[in-house]
Parts: sequence; structure tokens; C-alpha cells
Amino acid sequence: MTIRIGLLGAGAMGAEHAWCYGQMDGVELAGVYSRDPEKAAAIAQPSGARVCAAARDLIDDPAVDAIDVCLTTAVHADHVVAALQAGKHVFCETPLATEMAEAARMRDAARGSGKLLQVGLLMRSVAACQWVRAAVEDGRYGRLVSLTAHRLGSYLRADSPDHKPHYSDPTTELMTFDLDFVGWVMGAPAEVVARAAAWGDGIGEATAMLRYDDGRLASVLASGILPSGAAFATGFRAVFEQALAEAETLIDAGGIASRCRLYAEGGATEPKLPQHNPYQLELERFRDCILGAADPGLLDVERAIEALSLSLAVQASLERSPSA
Repeated sequence: MTIRIGLLGAGAMGAEHAWCYGQMDGVELAGVYSRDPEKAAAIAQPSGARVCAAARDLIDDPAVDAIDVCLTTAVHADHVVAALQAGKHVFCETPLATEMAEAARMRDAARGSGKLLQVGLLMRSVAACQWVRAAVEDGRYGRLVSLTAHRLGSYLRADSPDHKPHYSDPTTELMTFDLDFVGWVMGAPAEVVARAAAWGDGIGEATAMLRYDDGRLASVLASGILPSGAAFATGFRAVFEQALAEAETLIDAGGIASRCRLYAEGGATEPKLPQHNPYQLELERFRDCILGAADPGLLDVERAIEALSLSLAVQASLERSPSA
């Protein structure tokens, strides 16, 4: 069986997803919709997909099996719900939504349609994060005591090459990924406390502290105000009872550089991690879930709602704080 995908959005994520589909077996990119026909044509051309003038051209096409939503967060709900009601499986990029009511509307549409709604919770497909999750599950280094994560960019600066005026503030646009990672490996916290640095009329950078009743602690730092041209940086530091794991990825005009180190008995080592593209891995899982060959629970919409609830808890803490 070949699964025919309709792709909504031709920005950086849409282009990445289109490329990934081109590397996968059992998948055909059927069409691409974007408000910018030239961008849509550029990512549709390698696979011979058609360019569509409207999202409904793909959503209503009976020959399309699934819809991949890479549009801006603000319009996710309308397109996701329409696709589900049209009998399509859906993959939606993160952040799923900025409001719980919109996220719940998408979940309810998925449950009502009986179709899959998978969400791009990317850190669950990143090899270093999967390695930490496995170490937590098998206890090879004892208990995970603390976890810190960061995601730092310059998208809020108008002069930045990465400027994204349509993005939301860092508590959702960036933190969602790492809050999901924290929840995946540590569970739901007892308390969330956050502080932020102002930027214009909103938030430029924020730090969230997640406290657990058993004494564990996690923190997440997200920034959209790095100097223009600074490398986008993401990583984590996981402290176990018997080890320390650190990972960092830097992305700039020169490319991508990643590093992972383990400090344990016997000294420092570099774990041998799979060299896979996490975007392709999560899309392969989406394909396999449609075929009934994988558990959809890992990237289910409920996991995205759990991450969103943490983002909203961060925002609620900031509203109570004079620094917000």
C-alpha cells in the first residue's frame, strides 16, 4: 500500500517534510498547498506532486489518505479538524495550539472520526533524548535527579535571518518541545514556576522551573532574542545518581554541529547514538501507524495536550510574576 500525503505549508518545515517523504518507502507526496505558489512548486517538483491553490483541494481529494499540516500554529485547528472530518489521518507540526480549547477541539475531532492525529513532538525522535529515556527506564545510572534543557534563537529580532513575525512567544513556540521532553522522561511536575525577560510588548526569554514532590527538579530555558546571526542552540543536561549526560546542537549558516557526552564511572565517553533524521523518523512512525505497524501512543495528540498544559502553566506563573 502506498500512502498518499497532502502537505499544507511550504515554509522551512514544509520543505523538510517534503524532503523526508521523498526518502521514504510506501509514501507518495500527492500535492502541496501554500499561499506562496512558488514555494509550493519548489518543494513539490522533486516528487512530481501537484501544486494546489487551496488547502481544501487536498483535504477533499478522495485519493489523498493523510494530511500533513505545516502551517502557522494559529490556523492549525481549522485545517486539522477539516481534514479529520474528511476522513484523513493527520500529522500536525508543533506547537499544536496556543489555547487548550483549540487543542481539545482537534483531539475531539480525531476521536470522533476514528482517524489518527499525530503531532510532531520532535524530541521523542532525537537520538540523544531517546537515549536518556532508555536510561531512565532501565535504571542503568540510577535515578534521574535533574534535567535542564535550552532552546535559544533570534526569531523575535526583526533584523534576524530567522525572524518569524507570525510565531508565538517562546513559552509556546520554543518551550513546548523541551517541556514535552521533560514530561516524557520525568512525568508531570507538582509545581511550575517561571520568570521572563521582557521584549517589546511581550516576552523575549523565559525560564521555567518544574518541581517534583520526590525532590527531582527540571528547568527549561527558551529565548527568541539572541543577537542576529547567532547560532540556534538546543540541548540538555541530565544528572543521574551515577552519571551526567550532556547534549548540544548548534545550527547556523555553516550547518549543524551536534555533540553528546556521558560522564560516568570510567571517565567521559561519547555514546554511540543512531545517526537518523528525527523529522524523517517521526514521519516514518506516522506512516507505520497508518499501516497498523506502530503504536500511535508516542506522538498521540494527548501527549501534545500534556505539553501544552505545561506551557500554559508557565504562562500562568509569569502572569503572577512582576517580571513577566
